[in-house]
Amino acid sequence: MLRELLSGNTFSTISDLYEFAALIEVPVLYKTAKYVGTIGERYFHPVKRKIAERIRQITSRCSTTMAVITCCLMIMAGTGRNELIAQTIQVDTTPSHVVNTFSPLYALGTTVDRVPSNATDVFFAPDQIKQVVSAGWGVVSYRQNTELFVQAWHWNPKGTWSDASGKGYFTGDSNPTEMIRHSYGYSLQHRGFTRNGGTEFDGFSRLDDGDLNTYWKSNPYLTQFFTGEDDSAHPQWVVIDLGKKQDVNAIRIAWAEPYAKAYTVEYWNGTGDAMDDPASGDWKAFSSGVVTNGSGGTVTLRLDSSQVNTKFIRILMTKSSNTCDTHGPGDRRNCAGFAIKEVYVGNTDASGGFHDLLHHSPDQQQSLTYCSSVDPWHQPTDLYVAPDRMESGDQPGFDLFFTGGITRGLPAIVPVAMLYGTPEDSAAQMAYLKKRGYPISYVEMGEEPDGQYMLPEDYGALYLQWATALHRVDPTFKLGGPVFEGVTEDIKVWRNAQGKNSWFGRFLDYLKAHGRLADLAFMSFEHYPYDGCDTPWENLYQEPQLIEHIMQVWRDDGLPPNIPMLDTETNAHGGEASVDIFGALWLADSFAGFLTAGGKSTHYYHALPYSPAHPACPNSWGTYHMFMVDKDYKIRQRISQFFAAKLITQEWVQPKDADHKLFTAVSDVKDAQGHVLVTAYPVLRPDGQWSLMVVNKDHDNAHQVRIVFHDDSSNTGHSFRGPVTIISFGKAQYQWHPARKNGYADPDGPPVTSTQTGGPDALYTLPAASVNILRGNIDTARQ
Repeated sequence: MLRELLSGNTFSTISDLYEFAALIEVPVLYKTAKYVGTIGERYFHPVKRKIAERIRQITSRCSTTMAVITCCLMIMAGTGRNELIAQTIQVDTTPSHVVNTFSPLYALGTTVDRVPSNATDVFFAPDQIKQVVSAGWGVVSYRQNTELFVQAWHWNPKGTWSDASGKGYFTGDSNPTEMIRHSYGYSLQHRGFTRNGGTEFDGFSRLDDGDLNTYWKSNPYLTQFFTGEDDSAHPQWVVIDLGKKQDVNAIRIAWAEPYAKAYTVEYWNGTGDAMDDPASGDWKAFSSGVVTNGSGGTVTLRLDSSQVNTKFIRILMTKSSNTCDTHGPGDRRNCAGFAIKEVYVGNTDASGGFHDLLHHSPDQQQSLTYCSSVDPWHQPTDLYVAPDRMESGDQPGFDLFFTGGITRGLPAIVPVAMLYGTPEDSAAQMAYLKKRGYPISYVEMGEEPDGQYMLPEDYGALYLQWATALHRVDPTFKLGGPVFEGVTEDIKVWRNAQGKNSWFGRFLDYLKAHGRLADLAFMSFEHYPYDGCDTPWENLYQEPQLIEHIMQVWRDDGLPPNIPMLDTETNAHGGEASVDIFGALWLADSFAGFLTAGGKSTHYYHALPYSPAHPACPNSWGTYHMFMVDKDYKIRQRISQFFAAKLITQEWVQPKDADHKLFTAVSDVKDAQGHVLVTAYPVLRPDGQWSLMVVNKDHDNAHQVRIVFHDDSSNTGHSFRGPVTIISFGKAQYQWHPARKNGYADPDGPPVTSTQTGGPDALYTLPAASVNILRGNIDTARQ
C-alpha cells in the first residue's frame, strides 16, 4: 500500500482505497500460503473490513494519504496477531427464538432394515448389539424392504391362505405363540415391472416375458369393490419403454382375465423421460387408440394412419370386465382389476403384417415395462431366500427386534406392507404387536410409493382402507407416510385434469376430499441427497440447505403446520463418501439441520453393520453403516459415522429423555465462492450448559473463531466463561483407505478432548475437516 502511495497513487476516494485493499498481498497474515485477490477472500474479507473502518475513522480527521500510512503501520503492527484473522460465530440466545425443543432419545434415532438371511443371528448376538447401541441412537425405525422388491411380506411365517389349497392372499397369525426371529418376502407372480426405484437389478415383468401362461394383474384393492369409487377414479396403466424414440403405429395386446372394456393407448409427447421426468410432457392418445367396447382376447390395433415417433407407450385402463382370473371365482379379488398376458408394440406394413419392436424374455434384458400396481396374490413356492443378498434376505422378526436389545426398550416406528399387502394382514400384524405389549410410537404405511411409480390417488385409496382396518385394532395408532424416497425437490407426477402434478399435494388433496386428513398423524420421508458414485467434497456445502429446502417443499405442498415431519431413513450417498470423514461431517450437519428446520425425528441408516457394495458403483464397498465387518458379518472396525454418532448423541446433547432447546447460529467463515465453511448448532441442555456442534467443512485449513452469544430481547451479549470442553473429530483423527471389502480406516479415532478458558477474547481453533463440540456455561454480565 505504501509502495502504491509513493508511486503517485493518491487514492482520490476512500472507495478506491478499499478496492485496492481487496487486491493487495498480505502474506504476513497467513501461516501456510500466500493468498492473492479472490483466492484469499475467505481469510481476507474480515481484514478488509477492519482496514476500511480504520480508514473511515482516520480520514474523518486527516488526509487520505495519512490514513494510508496509518493503516499500513496498523497492518505491520498486527503481524502475527490472531485478532486480524479470527472470525465469528454468533449465537442467537433470545428465548423466543427457540427453533425446536426435542428429547434426544426420540429425535435422534436409527434404523433396522432387511439383512442377508445368514447374517441376522450374527448381528443380533449380544456382543454385536452392545457395540451397535454404544453409538447412542434413540428410537429405531424398522424399515419395510420387501415392498421395494415387489414382494409380499410374511411378517409372521405362521398364518392362513385365502385359498384352501394353500395359496392366494396370506394373513399372518395375530396370536403370539413361538418367537418370530425371521421373516421373508415372496416374489409376486403377477408383477408388471422390469425394474423401478426399488427393484433395479432383480426380477422381471410378466408383460413381455415371452410366456402367454403368465400375466400382469393390477391390485384389486384399487377397484370399486374396495374403494367405493368408480374404476375410472383409479385408472390402471402399463407403460412400455422402447429404449429410444422409434416409429410406432400399432399395438397387440394379449388380454388375460379380467380384461379392460374401456382403455386408451397413448404415446409420450415430451422432452424428458416419461417415468422419471413426468413434468416434461404429457400423454397423448393415438388417433385410433381409444377403445370403449373391449372384449378381451388378443387384439391388434392400428393406432394411427401414419407413424408416430416416440419412446414411451401407455395403456390406460378405466373399465374392467370383472371376469375372474386363473385362480377362480372363489375370491372376489380374483375378479377385479385388469390383467394382460403379453404386450407387443411396433408397426404394421401395407399388407397388414405386424412387426414387434420389443424384446421378450424372463429377465432384466427384456424391454422395460412399468405398471400402476400389482396384485399381491402369491403361493409358497414364491418364497425368495438366498444368502448374502438383501433382496432375498431377512426382515428381522418382530420378536427378535423388540427383545434383542437394539430398541433399548424405547417405542419403535414400525411399518405395514401396504403396496403389496392386504389390510387384513396389516391389522393382524398390529394386533400381534399389541398383544405382545411392544411399545410403538408411529406406524408407517407402505414404503416408497414414488419409487414404485404409484400415483398419489392410488396410494391415498390404499391408505384409507388400511387406516380403517388398523384403527379398528386400536384407534390411537398414529399412522403416517408416504415414506418418500430420498429427494431434494418436489416429487412430480403426470398432470391430472386440473393440471396439478405435485405428488404430495395431490395425496393431501385426496385425504381432504374424503374428510380423512386426520388419519395422517405424521408425514415421513427419506433423505439421500446425493446421486452418483462420486461424492465430491464440495457436496458438503449443500447441507443443511438441502434438508431444510425439502422440508419447506412439503409444507408448501399443503402439509398443515400441526402435522410433524419424520425423516425415517437417512444417510449420505455415493461411493466411499459415507465411510470417509465426509460421512461424519455430513451426518452432523444434516441431523442438526433437520431439527433446526423444525423436524420431529431423524433416523440414521443403518444400525446393523450391513450394507452391500453398490451394484452400480465400482468404487464402493457399501455405505450407510457405522462398522466394517469380516466375512462372517462380525464387526471388525468402527468407522467415521460411529464416532460422529457418539458426538451427536452423547456430547452435543445429554443422552437422556429430557427437553433440549435448539437455537440458531450464524458464521462468517466463507470461501471465495461464498460457501459457508463453518456451521454451528447451539443447544441449551437440561444441565444448563450451552453446547455448540460446530462443523468445519474446510478440508485443508483450520479456522479460529470467536463465539458470541446474543439475546435480542435484552440487547445483551455474552461469551463462554470458565472452562470450555472441546471435543474434536476430524481428518487428523480419521482417514479412510478404500479397498472394496477390505477398506479400512487408519488412523481410526478416537476424538480428542481438551479444555480451554472462555471469555470475550477467547479464540477457538476448529481443525480442518472436523466436527467439534464446544460446551460450557456462559457469563451473565452484560457485554
